[in-house]
Amino acid sequence: MGPAEFQEPEHLTVQHILISFQGVPRMSEVTRTQEKAQELAKEILKRAQEGEDFDALVKEYTDDQHPGIYKMSNIGVTPDDASGEFSRAGMVKAFGDVSFSLAVGEIGMTKFNSEASPFGWHIIKRIE
Repeated sequence: MGPAEFQEPEHLTVQHILISFQGVPRMSEVTRTQEKAQELAKEILKRAQEGEDFDALVKEYTDDQHPGIYKMSNIGVTPDDASGEFSRAGMVKAFGDVSFSLAVGEIGMTKFNSEASPFGWHIIKRIE
């Protein structure tokens, strides 16, 4: 299936690693600079894409909570509250955009953007 034929799923599950930096809202314990955060995020993305154990990378590096797994429903699809699913519309825009562009098993990354990805870089693996 070519890229033009890709259809976003109605529901998915992803695992992610958040790499944040000093000065980001709600990340007061993070002390690395923005430049160091970007370098680290690129390094982790490369390691993950080369097949390193993603869950182990989450445990070691995330500035969010382990296991960093989120279930999401796409825009216009009612979230399954019983499974703890989040609405894509309620998530950080870049997080949802990257997550819903991935095939199962694929890994991608958001870039820091004060509006679309305000907490830093998210390395995302689609697991379902």
